[in-house]
Amino acid sequence: MTTFHDLGLSKTIVDTLTTLGFEKATPIQEKAIPLVMEGSDLIGLAQTGTGKTAAFGLPMIEKLLADTRRPDPRNIRALILAPTRELVNQIADNLRDFVKKTPLRVVTVVGGASINKQSEMLSRGTDILVATPGRLLDLVNRKAVTLTQARYLVLDEADQMLDLGFIHDLRKISKMVPKNRQTLLFSATMPKLIGELAGEYLVNPKKVEVTPPGKAADKVEQYVHHVPGKDQKAQILRKTLTDNPDGLSLVFSRTKHGAEKLMKHLDHIGFKAASIHGNKSQGQRERALKAFRDGEIRVLVATDVAARGIDIPGVTHVYNYDLPEVPDAYVHRIGRTARNGRDGIAIAFCTPDEAHLLRDIEKLMGIQITVASGEAPAVITAGPGGKSRKPRSGSGHRASQGRAGQRPARKPFGEGAQADGGAPAAGKRAHGNRPPQKQGERQNRNHGAGNGQGRPNQSGKPRRSEGQRREQA
Repeated sequence: MTTFHDLGLSKTIVDTLTTLGFEKATPIQEKAIPLVMEGSDLIGLAQTGTGKTAAFGLPMIEKLLADTRRPDPRNIRALILAPTRELVNQIADNLRDFVKKTPLRVVTVVGGASINKQSEMLSRGTDILVATPGRLLDLVNRKAVTLTQARYLVLDEADQMLDLGFIHDLRKISKMVPKNRQTLLFSATMPKLIGELAGEYLVNPKKVEVTPPGKAADKVEQYVHHVPGKDQKAQILRKTLTDNPDGLSLVFSRTKHGAEKLMKHLDHIGFKAASIHGNKSQGQRERALKAFRDGEIRVLVATDVAARGIDIPGVTHVYNYDLPEVPDAYVHRIGRTARNGRDGIAIAFCTPDEAHLLRDIEKLMGIQITVASGEAPAVITAGPGGKSRKPRSGSGHRASQGRAGQRPARKPFGEGAQADGGAPAAGKRAHGNRPPQKQGERQNRNHGAGNGQGRPNQSGKPRRSEGQRREQA
């Protein structure tokens, strides 16, 4: 067992981690922390939920503490970029836990919140800034913040930032940060453009990888229903939700318009449901997540934009109501269940015109997803203490090839996961209730009801619309 003391972290940080209930490092932390401590640029390949935030955050905090200089007004010492508001808030919540016994300040800037309030927070200088690229550039253009004193640059979920069209923003930002910075790039996948990005931004980087690309979350049982049309999708979804009254179900739709329409349908037929997508204001999204996390609603309908920012351990079922255009998105979707040692079920609906998408997903994952034998696969209900309970014999068809492997005994932290008995870090409140910018809304009306397809970007994946990109900025 590798402890955080073994990795060279100071007593102050180790004591803080012990207070939080963490002693054993996860594989990504064990490999990355020593390399970051020694000053190397780093490429880290790992899925969400493996502890990436601590892998880059803890050694960065150590190095900031060793340098007692304070940032000048409107300057920052470390910059972390992430693609979505939810992920920014989640990272910042984790980091604030880590720096509780230190003088370091952590500030977030995201779209949908008051830019004047964010300018005020940045005015006296910031140790660690966690930001979405679009809002950061808005603040730079207003001269509310400058990046010339930043010594650390972290690109988290880099592949999703490229998918959302942030490549030009990233290039602009990288030119504003000093060349002698330390750069850390974390990604769940390694498409060609990520390699080009790494060659452009990183100097002689070390590479660590703990999760093979395309590997599903541990303990997720996967099923697919082949259906002739969307009417049958709705019927099967209704049946399965009815058979699973106590679980939390996350339903993915390909478009914002489709997510809202499906949520209203579910609400109309008697299910407590909410939706989260780019046409919702920050306040609406946070209220929906809180209600879902607290069990006030049992069904949350989401688009892919929210996929990597949702970390709610109680999710028992993930439904791919629409199969994603990009196979990697399927892996991230089903990773929202089977967290913190629980079991989970992922159910996909596939119409004839989606068959090619299913083939791409199976090719990426190297498996054949089990075809469900009945109208509704196995049911998982909440057992004592909030742990999920396996279905009784005969309650459904268990996947054999859909099983993704064994979960490590250690429960990872650093991305919203928590130690035994604790509440997830993602359960903390985020700030800001201002709706998205009107420009994005105008684009959303043009693109939100489409099929999600567009001109491919440089990574070979469908390009997001400007409205979809700016909705998270």
